[in-house]
Amino acid sequence: MHKNYKWEVLLLLWMAYLLNQADRQVFNTVLPAIRDALNLTDTSVGLIATIFNLFYAIMVPIGGWAGDRFSRKWVTTISILFWSVATMFTGLATSMFWLIVLRSVATGGGEAFFGPANYSLLGQYHTDTRARAMSIHQTAYYVGVILAGWLAGLIADKMGWQYSFIIFGAVGVIWGILMIVRLKDYPKAELPDKEHVADKPGFFDGFKTVFTTPTALMLTIGFSGLIFVITGYMTWVPAYLQEEFAQNQATAGFNSMFWTYVAAFAGVLLAGSLSDKLALKSRKLRMFLQGFGLIGGAVFLFLMGGHPALWVLYISFAGWGFFRAFFDANTYAVLYDVTPPRLHASCSSAMIMTGFAVGAFAPVVLGALKESMGSLSKTFPILAVIWVVCGLMMLIVAQSRYQKDYDNNQLNHE
Repeated sequence: MHKNYKWEVLLLLWMAYLLNQADRQVFNTVLPAIRDALNLTDTSVGLIATIFNLFYAIMVPIGGWAGDRFSRKWVTTISILFWSVATMFTGLATSMFWLIVLRSVATGGGEAFFGPANYSLLGQYHTDTRARAMSIHQTAYYVGVILAGWLAGLIADKMGWQYSFIIFGAVGVIWGILMIVRLKDYPKAELPDKEHVADKPGFFDGFKTVFTTPTALMLTIGFSGLIFVITGYMTWVPAYLQEEFAQNQATAGFNSMFWTYVAAFAGVLLAGSLSDKLALKSRKLRMFLQGFGLIGGAVFLFLMGGHPALWVLYISFAGWGFFRAFFDANTYAVLYDVTPPRLHASCSSAMIMTGFAVGAFAPVVLGALKESMGSLSKTFPILAVIWVVCGLMMLIVAQSRYQKDYDNNQLNHE
């Protein structure tokens, strides 16, 4: 296989991940329009997002198991086709019941198969360039939510919220067809001998590995705190700008994501490059970067509290995005450092399931707090405390356990 094909794989998966994240942000951008059109409450629309994340969390271990046992190309490709079709039909939903069926269950279930196989396939093609490839791949997340935040709002303002789902879903179907043609599984002949001849993993092997490896377990706890805050933020901030700053859907969708993810784009590229360089000195510095990112991001969450001026809010969005990128850039590089290659998809799914099971409650919790406290801005300091605690715990575990877990993993697979 041509040596540059790994970069085409990165491009194909980058665009798929962009559509994956854009698809999620469409709902958040048009959430007030859906709420008003179907006469729902803040808590009930938050519940739709919560059920989405819970169903995603329940299904993702099956996705990880499938990614380690079957063709990773076909798992990722079928996933994007399935969730894209479900997204198109979400635009036809006329009640909360059908939003739950099409958005929470069908779309969430389809997306659950994408992440583990996507990351593990990318990790197979990129070994010495892993952190750099993963950080570039992560930029798709940022571009996707900015694009969807603006474009979905614009489509909704001009044509109605239903067309936001239909158009984004249709683009996903087209890209899925292209992936059928161009994406290839990593050649078995080029796999390491031990991975090539290893038995197929059992369903719970990834969970066992993650929860008995201290570094992987701490990463999972930190990831859970990360996802809880991000899920709550992305679900409610567009509505916050619409309701408290009188912005329309397109403007609120753009501003809620642009400042955050332009800064995150720069942060993740810096963190990915820095991570690979620091790892040559000590592997544990990858997790140090993550802990530093959570604590730095928490500072800007505190600044969002109260009723800040709009320009202060935008600066806080940017600072929060820049620092959270230090976690994003290192998530899978850290996980793959301390877990065996044959279980990468399964271990990814164990971490993702835990993170999204915890994060699933953020939309409904923040929706209820918003109703009781009168403003979303009053919940930001609560989110900041979560990140400070997780960040400090990660620094402690990185110092005490990371190198031991890395050495054990290398010894077991020589």
